[in-house]
Amino acid sequence: MRILVTNDDGIHADGLSVCEAIARSLSDDVWTVAPESDQSGVAHSLSLNDPLRLRDVGPQRFAVLGTPTDCVIMALKHILPSPPDLIISGVNRGQNVAEDVTYSGTVAAAMEGTILGVPSIALSQAYGPGARENIHWDCARQHAPVLVRKVLDIGIEPGTLININFPNCAPQDVAGTRVTTQGQRDANFLRIEARADGRSIPYYWIGFTRGQYALGHGTDLEALSEKHISLTPLRLNLTDEPNVTRFAAHF
Repeated sequence: MRILVTNDDGIHADGLSVCEAIARSLSDDVWTVAPESDQSGVAHSLSLNDPLRLRDVGPQRFAVLGTPTDCVIMALKHILPSPPDLIISGVNRGQNVAEDVTYSGTVAAAMEGTILGVPSIALSQAYGPGARENIHWDCARQHAPVLVRKVLDIGIEPGTLININFPNCAPQDVAGTRVTTQGQRDANFLRIEARADGRSIPYYWIGFTRGQYALGHGTDLEALSEKHISLTPLRLNLTDEPNVTRFAAHF
């Protein structure tokens, strides 16, 4: 089995090394094609106005000056000698749940793989407030191989990708695995922070504030809060079928 590993945190990310270890526990034919730098939050974007620069960083390891989507396309259309049997994207630094999936480059890489006809899985490791440098990577490293094997045994249908999130705890403290729905936070915690440079010219950062929100029963948010691994099948087809019928009645 040939596995393509990618991510959105970049070629030097700790989570990418974890993902490569997970892939190597499943196969001896592992290829890595990841962004040259951190591409968190770029979602499913393509580089259409800039060239893609490719750098060979080791045996079957490549860095692309581009987005996670660019990396998957470069891998399948240019780098790999034949298509992979599986794409694993991650392991992301931080959870990708609820509306995060619409921003996530990690999930987007798996989306692109799915579009190109390759079974694809996104992996993300949650961490708590102030714990960015103390992440439980062993949680994903220990539990992911078994989960990925089981997902492959069950089979991933065309047009569907699998989004897996690991809770913020040591591997032995994981309470189990839940198949979940995509959650929805009932508040938006994005904020704009205004600053000024050395010449007093304003510039701005998008930031986050923490707040309380309903977790939603059966959701990825609830699962992680209760130390469960969250496994959410996501469909590429975004059509809201009930509303197709509702609107069709008026046109």
